Amino acid sequence: MANVFGNAYGLTVLSPIRNGLVAGREISHADLVRDLLQSWNQEFNSPMALVPETYLCRFFVLDDVVTESLPGGSAPDTWSDYLPVVPDGLRRSVMPVEEHLQSAYLVFTTNFYCGPSGEPDAYLRGMWEAINQRIREVWQHCYGFERVQDARSFTAYIRECQLKTSLFFVGSNDLPLAEQLKALYLKQEFARFATAHQGLPAAELRARYREFMHRVQAEHVQSPTWAPGQYRL
Repeated sequence: MANVFGNAYGLTVLSPIRNGLVAGREISHADLVRDLLQSWNQEFNSPMALVPETYLCRFFVLDDVVTESLPGGSAPDTWSDYLPVVPDGLRRSVMPVEEHLQSAYLVFTTNFYCGPSGEPDAYLRGMWEAINQRIREVWQHCYGFERVQDARSFTAYIRECQLKTSLFFVGSNDLPLAEQLKALYLKQEFARFATAHQGLPAAELRARYREFMHRVQAEHVQSPTWAPGQYRL
């Protein structure tokens, strides 16, 4: 499956944003969505940090894409294919066709731990259960979202808007998020320990190391650990 690499799933979603202005306001739906997404930067952390198993994600508004293609839409194999045959048997240059999107799009891309299932449905249900109010405030400006009432219909809507992810950056080591966060925490804490205890006699270093292992609880994945979405110490 092109969307899956190991235990990671790459989800790419394009949801068409309503054209025109928001009712009673002098702002377009696309600009309001952009403003809402920008406002997330003012919060302590992204709402997506509350969504289980999220490795990384990105939202943005795609206003338009200018696609130049040949009349008929076929892709040329060589440069000479840009020159169609005319009645005299020779090829003449033809300008490509300029195409535009019919609306702006809300683009949502994410990598997450899917496990052996290789499917996004459980992740999308968890996303709805964790942040459905934040989902509504953004996606309500998209065509078709009025059908979304619960986790099931949200999952169906997102699957309708999904594109195949052929290539994606896997921001993980193929383990569940909790295990990765614990590993990051242990790495950082051990670096601090090594820096703070340089040059100690062996017996004292051994005692301090025992204290360190008791404090970090390496065998306990859930705590102490880094918080989801944590980007500073």
